[in-house]
Amino acid sequence: VHLFGVLLAILGNLVISISLNIQKYSHLQLAQQEHPRPYFKSVLWWVGIFLMAVGETGNFAAYGLAPITLIAPLGCMSVAGSAIISVMFLKENLRASDLLGMTFAFAGTYLLVNFAPNITQAVSARTIQYYFVGWQFLVYVILEILIFCILLYFLKRKGMTHMVILLTLVALLASLTVISVKAVSGMITFSVTNKTQLTYPIFYIMCIIMIASCVFQVKFLNQATKLYNTTAVVPVNHVFFTTSAITAGIIFYQEFRGAAFLTVFIYLFGCFLSFLGVFLVTRNQEKEHLQQSYIDFGDIPGKQTSDKIQPDSNGLSYGTLPDGSDSTKSQSGEKKEV
Repeated sequence: VHLFGVLLAILGNLVISISLNIQKYSHLQLAQQEHPRPYFKSVLWWVGIFLMAVGETGNFAAYGLAPITLIAPLGCMSVAGSAIISVMFLKENLRASDLLGMTFAFAGTYLLVNFAPNITQAVSARTIQYYFVGWQFLVYVILEILIFCILLYFLKRKGMTHMVILLTLVALLASLTVISVKAVSGMITFSVTNKTQLTYPIFYIMCIIMIASCVFQVKFLNQATKLYNTTAVVPVNHVFFTTSAITAGIIFYQEFRGAAFLTVFIYLFGCFLSFLGVFLVTRNQEKEHLQQSYIDFGDIPGKQTSDKIQPDSNGLSYGTLPDGSDSTKSQSGEKKEV
């Protein structure tokens, strides 16, 4: 059962990486058109979205068949797979750090699969109810809520939009997501193989937690990707998400109960290798720059300098010259007052 869950998770993550590259390819094609259509009118983009849904469904099913501590770290396969596919089909450069990162990711995955907790746990509604009111989970949830509220205060009231704050909020929500996903997936699996669990209120409570936590995760993650480069967000988010998911699996589902010290150590080393692999694959990737128009002083009569003036996207002027004309001074003065 565990092996089937692992295969589902790996295949799901590979399908997700294919979908991301298809979406990227559709965006590149649209950008080359003289009159580009909206991306949501592209058939290729919708194919990518469909494959994304298939991959996430595979991950969802995997959580019902195997422990969280085994499935969550396998997200590194999506990053490694995406790097391979982008080299093969999008003709992107293959760097030495990519090869090294993929090697670490695959080595980490091998250790995770072999040394993750080998427990078989039937996830029924009664099991979830028992864990839900356990003192370990109650203490964990109280601490999470406190930390979440503190970070939200700094984000909303103090305007601190540091990447670590945003991705920690994502990770705190992710722990609730993986708990609820495993609960819902496990109860559906139990309903198919044994007795229906869909009549218990806890099933619908977990569904609500799953949907709400996913929605707010996406909100904070989108905010992080808007403010910071994807090459920085992806590895940090992977580390934070995986650590949070593993912690949730250990505390809520008690997945490492009775595990030997050496097993735990090798498992954590596997996690470290997968983290390092993701960091190396995403490190120093070519950044996308938006082209901005500028004025070259050398093209202006009477100006003999090569300095450039960046345009002001919020105003009508294209910046100010060094000696400044009255009109540009007045415009910049107005903007300062605003």
